[in-house]
Amino acid sequence: MSETHPPPCLDALVDESLWSLQQLEAFLAVLSPAQYRHAFDAEGKQTLGRHLRHILDHYQALLEGGGAGRIDYETRDRDPVLEREPARALQRLFEIRDGLERLTEYSSTPLQLTYPVEEGGVSLSLTTSLARELAFLTSHAVHHMALLGLLAQQLGVALPDDFGVHPSTLRHWRRQSDEVIAPTAITPRRQTA
Repeated sequence: MSETHPPPCLDALVDESLWSLQQLEAFLAVLSPAQYRHAFDAEGKQTLGRHLRHILDHYQALLEGGGAGRIDYETRDRDPVLEREPARALQRLFEIRDGLERLTEYSSTPLQLTYPVEEGGVSLSLTTSLARELAFLTSHAVHHMALLGLLAQQLGVALPDDFGVHPSTLRHWRRQSDEVIAPTAITPRRQTA
């Protein structure tokens, strides 16, 4: 039996997801339970907890479906306890981080993504890969983290400048910074006698 190895990009994609989840861990550490549950709209649909739960649900769907070969982001658990209890959300975050670190075990499993297109259960079955889904989840998480950052600002929560910024944007900023800081070639002046 031949041994299969994960594609080289998979480790980098897992690392990007882990980096985002570590930011969420630090985010949870500075929030009070009241801030976590604070409603920003009249209906109570916009809370920090709801956005965080939404991110965690998507990662959980990948972990549950990865080994089975079928991912379905629509039939997420949507556990309301994760929306209300930051300690439970932190626990789930740790579980997801542990799962992501073992995810490469499924790197050779063919994956199908269930994607609903109409009410009433009509869905597409799309061929996908673990790498593609990790890239999606990082972008999805960062998108919601940017929203979390905006909402948290309204509560006076200070966050790092890189919170809710995609890793590709951070790489771009570093390259720009290196270009600004890098010394320019200096042409010596000709000495005249």
